[in-house]
Formats: sequence, structure tokens, C-alpha cells
Amino acid sequence: MFTGIIETTARVVNIEKENTNYHFTLEVPFGDELAIDQSMAHDGCCLTVVKVDKAKKQYVVTAMDETMLKTNLSTWKVGTEVNVERSMRMDGRFDGHIVQGHVDQTATCTKVVDDNGSWRFYFSYDAKNAPSITVPKGSISINGVSLTVVDSEPGMFSVAIIPYTYQVTNFHNFQPGTVVNIEFDVFGKYVQRLLEQYMAAQK
Repeated sequence: MFTGIIETTARVVNIEKENTNYHFTLEVPFGDELAIDQSMAHDGCCLTVVKVDKAKKQYVVTAMDETMLKTNLSTWKVGTEVNVERSMRMDGRFDGHIVQGHVDQTATCTKVVDDNGSWRFYFSYDAKNAPSITVPKGSISINGVSLTVVDSEPGMFSVAIIPYTYQVTNFHNFQPGTVVNIEFDVFGKYVQRLLEQYMAAQK
């Protein structure tokens, strides 16, 4: 479980393919604090640490074929900057929203607008790929970042990014065409599923 409050960014330093699995080696400032079997969100995708090199502050995570197909991990290259967050602690403040680390699908950045001190990012996604619901002022996770939806239409939404978030996450790398991971609000997904079941029962 995560909050969507990004701790820092990690950088991909090596990629190895083994059958249908991909082993990613990343370097992160708190790499010497990590342990094997620890869960971490990478651009919002929950992956398990399988190897740690504390001296180099590097660690390895493995993504299976299903993960590669449903997330933006297939776009990662050596040098890619990745948003990372360790699992949520239960003894502190809950500053974001409930993020499971289970990516629903990818979205594509379609436009970036400079709002004179902040930025508005627009994204499109496959609205036929349920669950797929956003509402104005609702929550959304983009590459693991907990954000509030501004504009919301079927297959499209926008978010506003303040300078701090722009600087400490990989949002500063986004441009039209950038593919990102999105996780819709878990409560919204349950409501959507219940409504679908109710409507089906009425037929």
C-alpha cells in the first residue's frame, strides 16, 4: 500500500532479459537502506526488491510479461528517471490517497500548458478499458504521484502540477507523447463495478 507521495527518483542503470522476465537495476539515494523482499512503487507499479548492493546504492526488481504489457516499463531504458516510493508506514500522517501500486493501464500525455507558475498536464487513455473513471476533484495516480483531477471527460483528464512536484518527480520529463502509468481511485473502481452489476441485473 502506498500514499502517492514520491520520496525521490531512481535511475535505471541496467536491464537484463531472462525468458519473458526483465530484471531492472536501479540506483537511488536510499539504496543502502533497502532490503530483499521489500515492496516499492516504481512509476506507480509495485515491484519487489530481489537484490541489493548497498555499497553502490543499487537494487534489482523483476517484472514479468504481464507487467511489461500493462505498464510503461517497456519504455524504460538505461538512464530513465523513475518515481519511487517505499510502502506506506502505519505510524505517520497519510498525506496522499490510497494507492495500491496496481497499475490499471497506461495513458499518453497530449498537452502541457504553462500556467505561469504551475503546469497543466493533459492525458488521454482507453475509456473502454474498465475500470476507467475520473471525476473533477477526484484522485488519480500518475506514475505513482497522488494527484487531483482538474478536467474530466471520457478518455481524457488533466491535472495541475506545482513547482515542487514538477522538480522532485519525473513530471519535468513529460512532453506530448510520453506514456505514463495510471491507477484510478480504488473507491471509484468499486462504485463503478457495483453500478455495472446493478445495471446488468435490471436488464
